Amino acid sequence: MRFMMTARFPLEPFNSLVRDGSAGKILGSIVEDLKPEAIYFVENDGCRCAVMIIDMPTPSDLPRHSEPFFLKFNASCEFRIAMTPEDLGRASLEDLGKKWG
Repeated sequence: MRFMMTARFPLEPFNSLVRDGSAGKILGSIVEDLKPEAIYFVENDGCRCAVMIIDMPTPSDLPRHSEPFFLKFNASCEFRIAMTPEDLGRASLEDLGKKWG
């Protein structure tokens, strides 16, 4: 299942990792391992964030995606189901509207 994952990095330890030159290498190795469909680096509430589109076939895959960010950056992670227009088209909204509307 496709998810939008947001990893939010607190200023520390990220600032220290930038200063010692290891932030990019660590982040690169995590991204290489996770192989997201897309990744964007953004600001959120004054913090650095990575927003990724990932595939998570089973709930047991969640730690594989979040633990590297928890352990290396003390990051917080959020996951949201992400649907394409095609996914939404298969949701039978018309039928749901008739049933519940």
